Amino acid sequence: MLHRSQTAFLPLPLARCALAAAALLCWTVSTSGAATAPAAGWEVAKIEGRDYVSLESMKRFYNFTRLTRTGTSAVLENAKVEMQLKIGGNECLMNGVKFVFTYPVGALGDKPYVSRMDLAKLIDPVLRPTFIKNAGDFRTVILDAGHGGKDAGATNALGTEAGYNLKVTLQVKSLLEAQGFKVVMTRDTDRYLTLQERVEVANAVRENAIFVCIHFNSGGSAARGIETFTLSPPGVSHYGRDANASDNQSHAGNQHDSANIALATSVHGSILRRLGKNTFDRGIKHARFSVLSGVRHPAILLEGGFLSHPYEARLIDNPQYQDALARGVVEAISKYRFAVGGTPVVRAPN
Repeated sequence: MLHRSQTAFLPLPLARCALAAAALLCWTVSTSGAATAPAAGWEVAKIEGRDYVSLESMKRFYNFTRLTRTGTSAVLENAKVEMQLKIGGNECLMNGVKFVFTYPVGALGDKPYVSRMDLAKLIDPVLRPTFIKNAGDFRTVILDAGHGGKDAGATNALGTEAGYNLKVTLQVKSLLEAQGFKVVMTRDTDRYLTLQERVEVANAVRENAIFVCIHFNSGGSAARGIETFTLSPPGVSHYGRDANASDNQSHAGNQHDSANIALATSVHGSILRRLGKNTFDRGIKHARFSVLSGVRHPAILLEGGFLSHPYEARLIDNPQYQDALARGVVEAISKYRFAVGGTPVVRAPN
């Protein structure tokens, strides 16, 4: 278990971005025609002292064809992507995949706004993955099976988290190697590694790579579902924790903030699609886990379900469920490489 001043961004060709974004979000798509460029710069306002950006300017910039608001609900949509938000809420659904924002969706008069932090560090990398520089140039995947040895992780009558982590990770390894990927394992047996040792294994890989850490969860008896974590960007606190001064510190993993969220989107969405009604979407979240902070490659941590939930525990023990998780991760890695494989032509928002 584990502010800046207003800037007018440059007009962009978005057809490829829409296709790539839809790939991350696991839609079946076809190539669309050329997109129109935004007619004006961003509409930025201060809400509770923070920079917020209007959904109307997002509609123009990202070539959404419709923005509708009903009560506290707002929806942006085009042929490839639907984004659902709730004013006052911290959650966003993009093509049915849940993202947890740092700050709540705001409003001024009848206009909904999202924080500039969430726009730059979450929404933009998902909608424009082709602008993430060099992210698709890898053939190596580092797999980290959480816990192990004297650290069993979460346990129940059926098994241990360390054991399930390793089973799924070994399946992912086999499937990736069958597709021609090079795989590096932090552990391939039931042995103990410190968090720092896991980081050192990952950082010993000098070629371009991605890092996927696999865990299962524990909580109250009603808690269930999957969630995927990426490293909190500077200025963003650990999920569920109050902000503190250390949150402003940048870590090695923050050099890949955009790639991290794109990889998480692909993995989370692919697993949701494969598990269907056999899971609950707890969302893509930011956290300050040590294993994410120190790794110098795009990195995510997947929590594949709750060993403490009576029904979900039996699912996790089922080889078919484990296979669905493994195949979802592998499918997602291929989708991610496609989505971020384009060459950026201008800088994305910071």
